[in-house]
Amino acid sequence: MKLKLNWGTYIVIAFALFMTFILYFVVKVQSDSKYDNDLVVEEYYKHDIHYQEEMQRVQNAQDLPNKPLVSQLENEITITFPANFDPKKITGNVALYRPSNKKLDFQVKLALTEPVLHIPKTNLVGGSWDINMEWQYEGKAYLTKETIYIK
Repeated sequence: MKLKLNWGTYIVIAFALFMTFILYFVVKVQSDSKYDNDLVVEEYYKHDIHYQEEMQRVQNAQDLPNKPLVSQLENEITITFPANFDPKKITGNVALYRPSNKKLDFQVKLALTEPVLHIPKTNLVGGSWDINMEWQYEGKAYLTKETIYIK
């Protein structure tokens, strides 16, 4: 006995195979930790409430005649703060964010004796990094954001 199928049956079979293919990838991405799809910022809405304060800190940094300078050397990243600031009075944090993997994110607390912060590249894998410098000097808050690419 020979089973004869018409073109409509082939279309239904093709749709079923396609839907199975798509569902397989949806389940794989949702269940495998390799495909991490977290938000960049934890507690996003709480962060959004403080947006105006953040913009004021960014404006404070933009108004500086000499802004912090981020540069890459062979073995390290250096962040040079304005020379007219006393480095011992600079407080705050420098956060390095890896957009593709939040497990690699880390922070460096500012405790300077010179106006330069040295971050060894041994802690950094190749690729794009976002650097957020939240710092204070004599009661005034600043926020500087940079993006660098490590080879």
